[in-house]
Amino acid sequence: MTIYAALRSGSVKIERVETCLVDLPTIRPHKLSVATMASQTLMIVRIFLSDGIVGVGEGTTIGGLSYGAESPEGMKLAIDTYIAPLLAGADPNCIQLLLARIAKVVKGNSFAKSAVETALLDAFGKRHGLPLSALLGGAVRKRLPVAWTLASGDTARDIDEAEDMLDRRRHRVFKLKIGVRDVKADIQHVVAIKAALGDRGAVRVDVNMAWSETQAAWAIPALADAGCELVEQPVASAAALARLTGRFPVALMADEILQGPASAFEIAKVRGADVFAIKIEQAGGLFAAQRVAAIADAAGIELYGGTMLEGAFSTIASAHLFSTFTNLQWGTELFGPLLLAEEILKTPLSYGDFELAVPDGPGLGIELDDDKIRRFTRDGLVTITKASGAT
Repeated sequence: MTIYAALRSGSVKIERVETCLVDLPTIRPHKLSVATMASQTLMIVRIFLSDGIVGVGEGTTIGGLSYGAESPEGMKLAIDTYIAPLLAGADPNCIQLLLARIAKVVKGNSFAKSAVETALLDAFGKRHGLPLSALLGGAVRKRLPVAWTLASGDTARDIDEAEDMLDRRRHRVFKLKIGVRDVKADIQHVVAIKAALGDRGAVRVDVNMAWSETQAAWAIPALADAGCELVEQPVASAAALARLTGRFPVALMADEILQGPASAFEIAKVRGADVFAIKIEQAGGLFAAQRVAAIADAAGIELYGGTMLEGAFSTIASAHLFSTFTNLQWGTELFGPLLLAEEILKTPLSYGDFELAVPDGPGLGIELDDDKIRRFTRDGLVTITKASGAT
């Protein structure tokens, strides 16, 4: 049967939707201006089709509700209570129709919607033998450069960690999490790390909105003098970031203020950033993130593949999307699975020579280790089978 005939047949249905919360320790404390993380919680959603195919998606945040308005627990509740009943009994091939149905009933909840969209695309790719990147237009690259975030909060430890990454050829671009300490102390921290690395490693910083506009205007030139090449979201206000953009010899990147295509359009209209951090969950899913990237390209704003410190499934969903970008000037930050102390895949992701390989198997091209998932699952599974309609 051809793909077109299969789409028309409507013989395959969504049988059930399962969600679980998976709590995983991190390899070290991860200190940000908004939270210090010693573990990460993944919300895993599995969509089971009547032909035996299972699509997997993931949602997670940084520090629970510390980063934004959604949490893994909230995503699980939104899917179990509101989204899953809309999917049960539906045709899994009609992805855009299902997404439109969800959008009509469920407002906001971008992270939960992203996880469900990923699972639907994973299932579609598995059914038809296509990698997820092919469903998004086709890959232009098979490997992605990956930055590593230094966030222990200790300068000497961060230097040692960076040296280890360089020696192992894992990462040569380093993003420093700053904003918790006094601004001058943060500058000294960046200066010391860049001096230690020299030309062997690029240095960027992420302030996570911690500075006032006045603090940022003082600090950014000092960061540029230290050799920092990129400053991510130094202020909380889109207007303040726009006023800062273009004033200094260092690129400024929008992150938290990018909440999907509409916000991307408003920022692009005023050239409110030099770079956009593309995050599939923050954008509302892969298709929405694709539109954010298109807006940036049209406005001459450069692209960076961002992360919510996700596990393997959202990381690889992001990698498939980023592999389709013609322009990816600032590489990616898809290191989330490396921050976790436990592996949940049957075959780990392939990191090496400073890059991540994009899987070429059907769907996401990766497979859960069910034993590990059972070991780290909190509260067990919730299954929704009652249909509220079918396509």
